[in-house]
Amino acid sequence: MTRSYLKSKICLRLSLLFFGACLATQASSQGNYPSQPIRLIVSFAAGGPTDVFARLVASKLEKELGQPIIVENKPGGGSNIGSEFVAKAKPDGYTLLVGTVANTTNMGIYKNLGYDTVRDFAPITQIMSSPSVLVVNTDMPVKTLDELIAYVKARPGKLNYASSGAGGMQHHAGEMLKLRAGIDVLHIPYKGAAPALTDVIGGTVNIGFKTASGVMPAIQSGKVRPIAVAGSHRLAQLPDVPTMAEAGMPGVEADSWNGLFAPAGTPPAIINKLADATIAILKTQEIKERFAGIAATPVGNSPAEFSQYVKDEVAKWSKIAKEANVQLN
Repeated sequence: MTRSYLKSKICLRLSLLFFGACLATQASSQGNYPSQPIRLIVSFAAGGPTDVFARLVASKLEKELGQPIIVENKPGGGSNIGSEFVAKAKPDGYTLLVGTVANTTNMGIYKNLGYDTVRDFAPITQIMSSPSVLVVNTDMPVKTLDELIAYVKARPGKLNYASSGAGGMQHHAGEMLKLRAGIDVLHIPYKGAAPALTDVIGGTVNIGFKTASGVMPAIQSGKVRPIAVAGSHRLAQLPDVPTMAEAGMPGVEADSWNGLFAPAGTPPAIINKLADATIAILKTQEIKERFAGIAATPVGNSPAEFSQYVKDEVAKWSKIAKEANVQLN
């Protein structure tokens, strides 16, 4: 037995011991997860709908996990700044993202996006969903979708619709309606949902797709008129308002949603633990009642189900962006 052979054999054994120790350490760290505070990134400003949902869930989740959940706002770039930050974070379960529908609409409109929603994230679970509602200014002499389409067709290029910003879900929803109905209506982008709704109420803009959780007070107070719900079912708060499909426009669905994401490569054991804890929270009566109060529905699907939903959303909105030629730098 040569000296070089013995040396190689010793090196191999040491390598195996080191590899085994690393695996044991990794398994132990995953088993003890979480052992330190978790950063929950919100890619929108504090006080907005996404931030409110994030802080509500975080307050419950830290009790389930036994560690503080620190919510950090990193707004800007249509949610891309905060999203890219998490996409490039260490995949150890200590930096998470409250992603939104913007993470799927952005995939089809930005030429130089700093992340890929499908490739760079590990979906954990969808937190909530709230459909858009097609509303009009109360001075508009229309009450049904058919009446609205006929009214717009009789005035090609003379009416407009508001969105919360170029490239956002409300913009995509408006373009989807234009494509499906064959109407010519001008898009007016705003810097946020609130000013967009204000101008629909005031009559500066005629039409708008608005998230149910944000527009419900204006509808209930009679400041805008609901035409149809762009969702799969009617809203309990608006039992007499049909869905777009019921009104004769199937396939026009635009849900505002958010969900929990981790960086791609996060160990499945951590993903599953986070999913189980979040789903347990979303099943509580308190959360159901609080979400219902703002026309939102808690979801709580599995990581695999949420992953497929995200892929479907990316494909859906990318197709609309291409057909409507919606493109941002």
